[in-house]
Order: sequence, then C-alpha cells, then structure tokens
Amino acid sequence: MRWALVKVCLAVTTMVVVAFAVPLALVIKEMASDRAISNAERQAANIAPTLSITTDRVELERAIAITDAGGEGRMAVHLPATDGQAANEIGVQRATDGDVETARRKSRAFIAQAPGGSVLLQPTALSSGGNAVVEIFVPEGDVTNGVTTAWVVLAGVGVALIIGSVAVADRLGVRLIQPAKRLAGAAHDLGEGKLGARVPEEGPTELKSAAVAFNSMADQVVQLLANERELAADLSHRLRTPLTVLRLNAASLGDGAAADQTRSAVEQLEREVDTIIRTAREAKPQTAHGGGAGCDAAEVIRERMAFWSALAEDEARKVRVAGVDRPVHIPVARADLVASLDALLGNVFRHTAEGTAFAVDVHNGEDAVIVLVSDAGPGITDPEAALRRGGGSGAAGSTGLGLDIVRQMAEATGGDLRIGSSVLGGTEVRIWIQLDARRPTEGRRRHRGAAVRRRKKGQQASPSGV
Repeated sequence: MRWALVKVCLAVTTMVVVAFAVPLALVIKEMASDRAISNAERQAANIAPTLSITTDRVELERAIAITDAGGEGRMAVHLPATDGQAANEIGVQRATDGDVETARRKSRAFIAQAPGGSVLLQPTALSSGGNAVVEIFVPEGDVTNGVTTAWVVLAGVGVALIIGSVAVADRLGVRLIQPAKRLAGAAHDLGEGKLGARVPEEGPTELKSAAVAFNSMADQVVQLLANERELAADLSHRLRTPLTVLRLNAASLGDGAAADQTRSAVEQLEREVDTIIRTAREAKPQTAHGGGAGCDAAEVIRERMAFWSALAEDEARKVRVAGVDRPVHIPVARADLVASLDALLGNVFRHTAEGTAFAVDVHNGEDAVIVLVSDAGPGITDPEAALRRGGGSGAAGSTGLGLDIVRQMAEATGGDLRIGSSVLGGTEVRIWIQLDARRPTEGRRRHRGAAVRRRKKGQQASPSGV
C-alpha cells in the first residue's frame, strides 16, 4: 500500500510537471526569439533619422558604425536607384535581393531566413521619396540566448517537485501503513494468545477507530479468559486442598481393610482430579496476562499461609514467612497466584515427611518480585524433569501440573521458574515475577544478589507459624 501510494503520487506529479513545464519551455523559447527581434527593430530604428536626412554613403557608414549592430557587422542599408544614381548598398548583405525588393515593394518589415540565423528587413522612407531597406542580421545564438539555462532550471525545479512529492507521499504512506501494521501485528499476537497486545489509538480517523474497536475487543477477551481462569483456579483450589487434608488424614488411619479402602479411594479421587485438571489445561490456549491484571502478593501469601499453617501445626512442621509485611503488587491475577501457591505448598505436604520445615520468602525489587518456597525435605533429584510439563517428580500421584501452573504464571510476566537447593537442606523453588517485561535479563542480574542476601538474613530469624 505504501509503494502503491508513492507510485500514484509519482505518476500524478510527473503528469502535472510535464503539463506545465513543456508549455512553459516553449514560451521561454518564444520570449527569447521575440527579445532578439525586438532588439533588431530598435537597431533599425536608430538609423532611420539619418536616412530621412541624407543618403550620403560616408555619412551613412559613419552612422551605421556607431550602432551596436553596425559595429558588429550585422547591419546593412539598401538604397534604391534614383535619378542619376544607381542602387547602392552599405554594409554586409545577408538577405537575398528578392527579399529586399519584397520589403521595399510592400513597405513593411518582415523576417527572412539567412545563413547562420535570420534577418530583419525594415523599409524606411527617404526624403527623395523612395524607400531604403535596413537589414539587421540576428544570429541563431541571439534567438536561443538563455533558453538552455532556463530549460535546465525548469527541469531542475520539476525534478525537485517530483522528489519532494515522492518524499511527502512516502511519509504519508508511513503514517498510514504503520498503524495498519501495528493493528495487524496486535491481531496476530492476540491470535497466538498474547492477551496483553494492544494498539496505540493514533493515525488516520478510520485506523484510529479500528484501533479503539480492537482494544475494546481485546479487553473483553481478557476479561472473559480471566473469569474462566478464576473459575478453573477456584475449582482446583476447592478440590485440591480438601483432598490433601483427606489424604493426610487417611494416612493416619492405620492398618485394616477399611483404612486401605479409604486410602485407595482417596488416591483414585486424586488421579481423577489430576485427569480433570490436565484435560482442562490442555484444552485451554496459552495466554499472556493483560497489563491491567494484578494483585497484592503479600496479602495473598498471608491468606494462603494462614490456611496451610493449620495443617502444618497438626504435622509439627515449622513454618517461616518473610517479606509480606508490606504490600507487594505484581502483574498476576489473584486466582493465578493462589493456584500457584497451593500447588507448591501442596507439593511440600505431599512429598516431604511430617515434621519437615518449610518457608516462604518474598523479595521485592524495583522491576521484579522473587518468591522463594523452600523446605527441609530430601530435595528433587532431577529438577529439569520436574519442570517438564506432565513429567512430575516421579513420586506416586505426581503429574507435574503444579509446577507447570507456576512456571506459566511466572513466564507470562517475563520471568521464570527455577528449582535448586534451599538453605534448609531440601528443595527451593524460586518464582521470578517480572514487573517490567521489557528488561527481564537486566533486572534478573541486579536482584539475584539481593535475593540471596535477604534469604540468608531471613535464615537467622527464628521460625514461627503464621
């Protein structure tokens, strides 16, 4: 579209320049010719007073010599034959005798062709009653004097106008094309599940209206998917948490047929729930969080730890929480953060023995928030396999969906999820939540050292329940 606009502008401007330049060039040439003829007429008029007084050859030669044309050898005077005198010619004749006689007979000036140019033949009345003919030679160079320069200037102006119009058309094309490209790119991103894609509402009126409509549609899509994810997360939370408590309670029933049946039923129920969650997640497209979604991570962590600490107290687990004394706003929906925390804490209770301590630390920086969930359990032997979707930890009942939920939540902000060894001796899951997705690498380097220092400082505090 941009090049099409440039081509149209180039064609139209070229036609306009040609339509004006060609006639103007012809007018310039005609004006130069008229200027040369007018100058020749003035030269002929200068000798007319002398011819009206005398026809003496010496006087006429002197009068011719003092004129510009006579001094350059371009003037001649043709005297007619009179009583007792033959026809006389003064100066260099370039016109033919027939042209001279024609001018004398018709008593009017006209232009005749001559070698190297043209001649002006001007009849002038004599005191004796006859007509003398004044001949002024006009070289071809005088007729075209300045024409070439004027044509070059005119051509330069025309080329400048064409180049200028193409440049203006190109800028106008960019102004039209860029909003259209941004709109197409945002539509492509939205189609790939990047729900944060928006279009600047600028440009021509039509494209601006299209951008407003697109942004409104994207906001509605984000809202619908947010409601869907919130519902799915709430359902997962409602099922997972009671199942974890039920499994732990079933484990304390001891031996017996009824106890074995109860534990078997709980395991079967957990497998069914895992299948439902896996199916729901695989059927849902990968989505990026919109820029408007967010929650207070500190408030959510306090709420979830209040729930899990009751179960931790029953199992004699020491719990430590740090970094939640002040609001920590993150670009993650509350339901997503709740689902991620419940998945990680559920893994701690599921895969570590009773009495194993765990901790949750929050480190808040300028452009990133780090959430550390660590425990004093046996650790994960293959972190990479655990992070693969559906890989699980290898333990019974592990689907790997919990870590996949957390990983996608972190990556949606430009962050990541890593598994390592904790200061408690077991597993440490680090969730990097990027506040400014445009600078993930820079912020990651700056905050890694601060996170380690705060974690060591928190280690010196005595564990306490929430």
